[in-house]
Amino acid sequence: MSDTYYRLFKHVLIGPGVKAYYKPWVEGVENVPDEGAAILASNHLSFSDSVFLPLVITRKVVFLGKSEYFTGKGPKGYATRVFMEGVGTIPVHRGGGRASEAALRTGLQVLQGGELLGIYPEGTRSPDGALYRGKTGAARLAIESGAPVIPVAMIDTHIAQPIGQKVPFRHPIGVRIGEPLDLSAYNGRQDDRTALREATDTIMERIRALSGQEYVDRDAGIVKRELLKRQQPEAGQ
Repeated sequence: MSDTYYRLFKHVLIGPGVKAYYKPWVEGVENVPDEGAAILASNHLSFSDSVFLPLVITRKVVFLGKSEYFTGKGPKGYATRVFMEGVGTIPVHRGGGRASEAALRTGLQVLQGGELLGIYPEGTRSPDGALYRGKTGAARLAIESGAPVIPVAMIDTHIAQPIGQKVPFRHPIGVRIGEPLDLSAYNGRQDDRTALREATDTIMERIRALSGQEYVDRDAGIVKRELLKRQQPEAGQ
């Protein structure tokens, strides 16, 4: 996707109207460097997080998104693909093993190109507004690339756009950006699981401090599956 396409979406097609209608506020934007690679590690409350975060930052933000957003059929699939490309999303295959490694390689390439990489360490949207245990990909990318990690808290996007709501309600939405994290103590330890866990927990604690969310030391994806299973009627009923 070209930068021209991104700028068209942000400054002409979507950005002005969204900013005028929702009036998102931002704190700490001075913590985002004017140039060079950096990782924006954010909580993930709503699909619209990937819209509002880039709107309040001058620089382009590149996100890694699940490949399913780019493979849908029909008019809806086409519209989704165009939208995800327009907001700067690169498709990656989710899952373990080779898929996870490919996603990390893609993220590393973005950082090596001196760009801003947006990452949701939880790996999926929060099912209930709490902050869940982070996956170690952001920490690994930061250690391997040397790029700083900038913690970000999206505020109330889950209220404006709860799961299942296609268009956000008009509700105050904010973005709180923290100071860059110093992970230099972990240099050279990108393959050390203990170091990655410690660095990730540090990132998540900074996000929690910015967002004020309750922290749950569990995988959000597992919690979602458990909730879905409980909502399904028992066999034979």
